[in-house]
Amino acid sequence: MVKEKLALLGGTPIIDKEPPKELFKWPIITKEDEEAALEVIRSGNFSGTDISMQFEKEFAQWIGTKHALVFCNGTQALAAAMFAVGLGAGDEIICTTKTYWASITPSLIFGATPVFCNVDENLSMDPDDIERCITPKTKALMVVHYCAYPCDMDRIMAIAKKHNLIVIEDVSHAQGGYYKGKRLGTFGHVAAMSLMSEKSFAIGEGGMFVTNETYMYERAVAYGHYERNNEKFLSENEDIKKFYGLPLGGVKARLNQVSAAIGRVQLKYYDERCAEIDEAMNYFWDILEEIPGIRAIRTEKGSGSTMAGWYACKGVYDAEAFGGLPIKKFCEAVRAEMSNTAGVYAGANYCLHTHKLFTELDFRNAGKPSSIEYLETSSYHGAENCDESIIDNSFSVPMFKRNYREWLEKYAQCFKKVAENYEQLLGEVSVQDTQGGRWFGSVD
Repeated sequence: MVKEKLALLGGTPIIDKEPPKELFKWPIITKEDEEAALEVIRSGNFSGTDISMQFEKEFAQWIGTKHALVFCNGTQALAAAMFAVGLGAGDEIICTTKTYWASITPSLIFGATPVFCNVDENLSMDPDDIERCITPKTKALMVVHYCAYPCDMDRIMAIAKKHNLIVIEDVSHAQGGYYKGKRLGTFGHVAAMSLMSEKSFAIGEGGMFVTNETYMYERAVAYGHYERNNEKFLSENEDIKKFYGLPLGGVKARLNQVSAAIGRVQLKYYDERCAEIDEAMNYFWDILEEIPGIRAIRTEKGSGSTMAGWYACKGVYDAEAFGGLPIKKFCEAVRAEMSNTAGVYAGANYCLHTHKLFTELDFRNAGKPSSIEYLETSSYHGAENCDESIIDNSFSVPMFKRNYREWLEKYAQCFKKVAENYEQLLGEVSVQDTQGGRWFGSVD
């Protein structure tokens, strides 16, 4: 095998010119999106509900639920989901330790305690670890389809049924994905997701709540949609009707209708665009399939499970296959071959159980951490037996939006070149290269 000098060490990079803008540009905005947004702008109908409600109806039909409800962002949609299921003071809610913070931080608003479980080899909620976390106080599971990979919903729903637990799905990374032929977000009692820019389903800024449970839907409406929580909202539940007029969550959480208008257009083409992304990403990973030490986190072809828009997609790195080369140095060398035209970085979100927000923060001045404010305990118990090692072994890959085979092959070749010439880097490792690549806020 002919050795090539790596670009990081002065060699010629594989990619030495800018790729087509369409390869990574997202969301895809056309004249149709622009006209829909301009119609709202020209009419001044920013804060109405008519367009938003049309978007909700179309979204519910598309995803396959009885109800859909838009919010100003994904965090508020998740908070509404927790309110909808009645999460409250002294309850515990189990979530994976590896996820973006918004999956679980709203639980503190309601006086609940987050309890963290491990992820498996695909960075998904590990069904083998859930029951370790269950106590008599456990009320719900927050299931996060992290980095677009569908969780094992068969096993998770069986555990939830066994222990009479409510299931909330966070689909912020996997809108439109499938698990065994069924849309993600339709397994749990409720689901919520972000629709912010750069997400797979991107409308500028927004969130969506979906459910088949009418009572939970009505509670979500009452949480932050004060303009709908009135006599025109024909709820049959007295515990909602008697509070008509004000939002029960004390927040104003409706969506700006410019985003709703864009969302309606995006929905029309979303599955088609995701299909092209799926073809592109699988083709890219197929090229790298035979490289020892690198493994794709992706669903099996023909399984009925999909990665939708492949948001923040990841691979897993085995340093032993590369003579102990730290993952950060490997990624740095790959980026150099790409002339830094795409994101390839080591690590992912920190394990949340390590953050002081969950172990020390007392934002209600109660004299103890807010995460355990309503529990009869003096110490936070969410961190036992959580494994952090998988963070240091994961890395991001480019998120291709178009199936441009020539360019996909070039980007794959960047990985192959470094993998075949990694020995050149073994003498270039610094102390910084050996430190884990972790961050709290980048994969949201």
